[in-house]
Amino acid sequence: MLVVGSVGFALLVAAGSRVAVRAIVPEDERTQVQAIAAPLMAALAATFAILTGLTLASEAGYLRSAQDIVSDEAASASRLAWAATIPGVRTEPIQSALADYLHATRANEWHGTSAAEADDRRTAADLKALERAVRTEAARADLGTPASTELLAALDQVSTGRRARIAAASRELPVLYVLTLVASGVAVIANAGALTFSASTRTSSLIAGLACVVGLTLALLFALSGPWRGPLMASGRPIDTITRDLETGFFGR
Repeated sequence: MLVVGSVGFALLVAAGSRVAVRAIVPEDERTQVQAIAAPLMAALAATFAILTGLTLASEAGYLRSAQDIVSDEAASASRLAWAATIPGVRTEPIQSALADYLHATRANEWHGTSAAEADDRRTAADLKALERAVRTEAARADLGTPASTELLAALDQVSTGRRARIAAASRELPVLYVLTLVASGVAVIANAGALTFSASTRTSSLIAGLACVVGLTLALLFALSGPWRGPLMASGRPIDTITRDLETGFFGR
């Protein structure tokens, strides 16, 4: 839908610009349109190319960073799962609470605005249960200091990883920045339409290729800008792998 909508919008701008020039510009002044639009084409195209190039590179790096955050969170969960197998630690309550928390995270904190709000009651309750399970074990008098320290450090990493993910999910492109990018793309297409308004329909159809490129570029930009909201989402497979390993008993003594 994003691709079709963006390309369709760009094609409408291309067609509308030709119609608008014919309707607005008097017939005796139409010869001046190309003389004005031609020098502007290079400047507008360069502006659009620079803005989108820099933005796409930045958003691609942000998506890669988001995936690294997920991987770090999965590694923290793996550390806690292994820490629960230390001799003297009651493994089952911790690993069961960890599995419930990871399930809740994937179900309730991975899509849309919920990824950035961290107000899901189910996930919060499962995180509290995990905190209690780990801290109860760490506070036992018969458990050595190294084991208690490892449990608490692993738990702290899990909580910190969640906070880092929520903070990353709350990031958005500024509205003014998005409007500037869209306006620059519209200006390029409209200027191309003005250049070809007097050409035949078959000849002027060449700007459809330009419109498609601009539309696809904007669609890719919007897709990259929301790793937890758009079509190009950060993969939850690392979390799912830890959950499956907990359920199959991989983290056993």
